[in-house]
Amino acid sequence: MSAQQFAKDHIPAGSTEDQPRPGLQHKLEEEPSNTLLPLAPNSAEAVEYRPAGKLEGKVALITGGDSGIGRAIAVLFALEGCKGLVLSHLAEEEKDVKDTIEIIRKRAPETRVVAVSTDLRKETKARELVEKVLSEFSQLNILVNNAGTQLAVEKIEDLSPQQWRDTFDLNIHGLFYLTQEAVKNMKPGSSVINNASVNHYIGKPDLVDYTATKGAIIAFTRALSNQIVGRLGIRVNAVAPGPIWTPLIVSTMTDEDKKSFGVSTPIGRGGQPSEVATSFVFLASPDSSYISGSTLHPNGGVITNS
Repeated sequence: MSAQQFAKDHIPAGSTEDQPRPGLQHKLEEEPSNTLLPLAPNSAEAVEYRPAGKLEGKVALITGGDSGIGRAIAVLFALEGCKGLVLSHLAEEEKDVKDTIEIIRKRAPETRVVAVSTDLRKETKARELVEKVLSEFSQLNILVNNAGTQLAVEKIEDLSPQQWRDTFDLNIHGLFYLTQEAVKNMKPGSSVINNASVNHYIGKPDLVDYTATKGAIIAFTRALSNQIVGRLGIRVNAVAPGPIWTPLIVSTMTDEDKKSFGVSTPIGRGGQPSEVATSFVFLASPDSSYISGSTLHPNGGVITNS
């Protein structure tokens, strides 16, 4: 089965579907997969994710947990036994986060999920969000900094200072505010996982601001790990996904990029959120107990030399 056939079966290859930002999953023409994993890289045959109780009794805070990669992470964390999840989202994403909660209710009814609408760019909101986690569950074991924004601009002459600031305010400053508050309340054995991007390694020319923030996330991950993994016993890692079909894609990328989505990867197709979420499960669980300051690369086979 060819990569093109997998894309045809699972991703709207050649799609020019468009949405305004931030992009809403319930309005997508094709629903991304939260739990589907292909039997081979280019196989149209797939199996459901098989949980093994890797996160039993844990509590996780996932930013941008309403849709896309964030939703898939939330679903797999619930299947792996998390007793509590707190999902941050934007006000306009309320329908998506309700859908996520309903999926988890059906698949993992023992997991309690709390949704919080917030603006992660504001320092005070980070404190409020962590306080919400502690008031609901009295513990915080896993922080997933997943929320982010991007908007394609082909020429640096057209990249406004305001867009540059907006991208850094969420992707970097918001991540710092929340991580700083979270680690104050995390015990040894906890895990911080940051969502980066393959674009840091390949240097995507029409996403200069976004790519710069993702490079900063990798540097932040390495430095913070070196600072706290020994002192606090908290591991810090990152995941750098390749092209993954999510609402962010249809709301921010050019029609040209959408038409050729993922075909330049060695595997030859874009990926599903489920194919990235497994990396977050690994880094959140004791399976990765000797890994910190590292980055995983579920990117379709792109070589990053890192």
